[in-house]
Amino acid sequence: MAEWTAPTLEGRIVRLEPLRTEHEEGLWFASRAPRIWRWLSVVQPQTREEWKRFVANSLDAAATGAEMPLVTISYEEVVGSTRFLALRPEHGSVEIGWTWLRPDVWSSGANVEAKYLQLRHAFETWGCRRVELKTDALNERSRGALEALGATFEGIHRKHMLVRGGENRDSAWYAVTDDDWPGVRAHLEARLAQR
Repeated sequence: MAEWTAPTLEGRIVRLEPLRTEHEEGLWFASRAPRIWRWLSVVQPQTREEWKRFVANSLDAAATGAEMPLVTISYEEVVGSTRFLALRPEHGSVEIGWTWLRPDVWSSGANVEAKYLQLRHAFETWGCRRVELKTDALNERSRGALEALGATFEGIHRKHMLVRGGENRDSAWYAVTDDDWPGVRAHLEARLAQR
């Protein structure tokens, strides 16, 4: 089994790079819209010091191998972030999550291509059997995007998490399996060809 490492994944619309300290400034500016944070599990960092801690915690998670945070770059500009989470190479399983983008690139194809690149890497490089995706059950925009990707809805985990300082979150779970991947890949490639 090949070692799982954080890759740089390149497409036409976006490039996903492993998070580095030099991304901190670009991510700060990309993360300022409060609506980005409505469905994330933490409260939006408001000061540069809070942001520095947020990035440091993400880098620590990467250093321990618990997560692989990636910076989303479009046309040489930092526009957001995504991650590989719940890394379980022994089961051929990984989660894609913590995805956020600047609102001005929503509906630009950036999210579709980022997910395509991550899914392709998970299935074709790492040999995954399963890729999981989850979102707040109330986040209709995210759920619609996951369904449009071709991910299969697997159910709601009620009272799954406490987020943003104690708010209950029911999580909607989706997945793509290796059996699904050829059809999902063709579907995503067709969507991206229209961009």
